[in-house]
Amino acid sequence: MAQTPSTMRPLGTSLPPFALPDPSNSDGSRISSADVLTDRGLVVMFLCNHCPFVKHLRDALARFGEETLAMGVGVVAISSNDAASYPEDGPEAMAREKADAGYVFPYLYDDTQAVARAFDAACTPDFYLFNGHGYLVYRGQFDASRPGNGIPITGKDLRDAVAALVEGRPISSDQVASLGCNIKWKSG
Repeated sequence: MAQTPSTMRPLGTSLPPFALPDPSNSDGSRISSADVLTDRGLVVMFLCNHCPFVKHLRDALARFGEETLAMGVGVVAISSNDAASYPEDGPEAMAREKADAGYVFPYLYDDTQAVARAFDAACTPDFYLFNGHGYLVYRGQFDASRPGNGIPITGKDLRDAVAALVEGRPISSDQVASLGCNIKWKSG
């Protein structure tokens, strides 16, 4: 299983603005970065349905989303994979996955892949935490668990960063890149 690391975008970078559809909303409305950024912050996760790294974390991500939203921090997931080549990552499958996984946060589709490029996203899963002013304070792994490595899924790295943000404590800049499947870019 090939592993692609996250790019580790520079801390302090501004939240790239976006407005994307959530395929589970039948009205075709878009959800913007301004809609999900709270005064406490925002977690942005790049996910996809078929990636074994995302599947490995699926249940933990659903719980993490509930807990993080309850703390007043926004949460959003984005899929940027080429759905023409990977139909299991397309909008209809995303709507089913959101319901099946129990995701309570928006799961948005980045058809043009412009949002993934604006974030310098490289893999699924890829995690970003922005403070309430929209500045990047954490990027990296959920935790050290990977499919088949036997390490329990705790979400320690991202959970610790969210807790520090909410409590007003400094977030360590010693952050570990996420590993996962590469984003499936469109050719041409």
